Amino acid sequence: MQIAFTSTVDAGDVFVLPVAKGSKDFGQAGGADMVSLALAAAEANRFKGDAGSSVELFVPFDGRARRILMLGVGDGTEADWRKAGGALTAKLLTTASSASLVLTGLGTKPSAAAVAAFAGAAVQRGWRHDVYRTKLPEASKPMLTRVAIVDAGAEAEAAYAAIHAVNGGLELTRTLVSEPPNKLYPETFVERVLNDVEGLGLEVTVLDEAQMRDLGMGALLGVSQGSVREGRLLVLKWNGGAADAETLALVGKGVTFDTGGISIKPAAGMEDMKWDMGGAGAVAGAMKAIAARKAKANVVGVMGLVENMPDGNAQRPGDVVTSMSGQTIEVINTDAEGRLVLCDALTWVQKTHAPSTIVDLATLTGAMIISLGNEHGGLFANDDSLADALLAAGKATDEKLWRFPLSDAYDKLIDSQIADMKNVGPRGGGSITAAQFLKRYINDGVAWAHLDIAGMVWSDKPGVNHDKGATGYGVRLLDRFVADRFEA
Repeated sequence: MQIAFTSTVDAGDVFVLPVAKGSKDFGQAGGADMVSLALAAAEANRFKGDAGSSVELFVPFDGRARRILMLGVGDGTEADWRKAGGALTAKLLTTASSASLVLTGLGTKPSAAAVAAFAGAAVQRGWRHDVYRTKLPEASKPMLTRVAIVDAGAEAEAAYAAIHAVNGGLELTRTLVSEPPNKLYPETFVERVLNDVEGLGLEVTVLDEAQMRDLGMGALLGVSQGSVREGRLLVLKWNGGAADAETLALVGKGVTFDTGGISIKPAAGMEDMKWDMGGAGAVAGAMKAIAARKAKANVVGVMGLVENMPDGNAQRPGDVVTSMSGQTIEVINTDAEGRLVLCDALTWVQKTHAPSTIVDLATLTGAMIISLGNEHGGLFANDDSLADALLAAGKATDEKLWRFPLSDAYDKLIDSQIADMKNVGPRGGGSITAAQFLKRYINDGVAWAHLDIAGMVWSDKPGVNHDKGATGYGVRLLDRFVADRFEA
């Protein structure tokens, strides 16, 4: 979808009037008659201007009917304008080809950031993955291709440029998460990402299984060994900061399909496990966004990519594997595989790039969904200032996080009698013991945070900026975190 910043309204556009909560100031762009009709329609529909609410009416215009949409923008905050942008697209996606949001004559114009948030959400809400739908009814096909914002000003247009770059990364992530597992597996994940980021100036490294074996990545390869699809380590590096500036590492779990291995999952709902690569998908999208807007920061994105399958060569419960760090792991449950992938990716990035800060993302535990549902991602960190920065970025982008504890008491729960550690603890505190496992692979002096996003990468209901399905969670959060902490 195209966003246009203009000074005029196209004759064929749906005419959109933003209305603040409790206000009767509908602007004067449509003339006194239009405003009078709008007031009457608002009263008849009990429309109060709440963010995202709307009322439709049709008025005579130039010998035909003009479609008018009154759109609530709430209290006028950036979050309210973002909600309004998503609501506009949800309302018009399959019923209008273009719309104009008219800011002319408003008593209080929104800030440039609010307008940019509106435009960004309007585009984000319009994304759909209809690639495999061959019999989609005509009335269900998206037709909204353009939203014009009238009289927003140059500052708003400039503010949207950065969001436009981030939207490109968001769409990459959503596409990766939505693809079926027979189409997306480690090799094709790499191919799709590299094709999508070509020309953006990212340095690329790809390790195959032979190279990872030479490096001693026994934990990651243990997960991969049951699949005919070979694992990969995909690395994207953006050098936008000074040569001597610190490096941030983003590390993502990329299990392109997770059967649970020998500890096989129940059949019901297993099809959802195509999105068990949501952490790696978020890292890929964030790296594209960071490069596209030419962030003044040094960031390396590492994606550990495997498929967890239960064939005759699959890892068994009771196996002991040696990670790249040299630490040994007793595999109690082969369905606790994501931490095995991440631990080798974490070791590799520290040995290769020596980052000062690491943020890893993973759809790691079902226990996180039990704790937080689908409203927050879980946050674990060994550094309070890092945790605070991520919480602030989550709040600013509406990709919320909630912090959980780490402590020696939880750490003891993953001690093994025959190896350095086991890959699962008891049922209680499952998300915490998973984080404690990862913490054992973080070098002294490195600020580290783990985001368990199991409940966030896929949604069974529409949200502010997404339809049902892939949400792209993590891309906007990480981009904002980089901007605030590494570019400010």
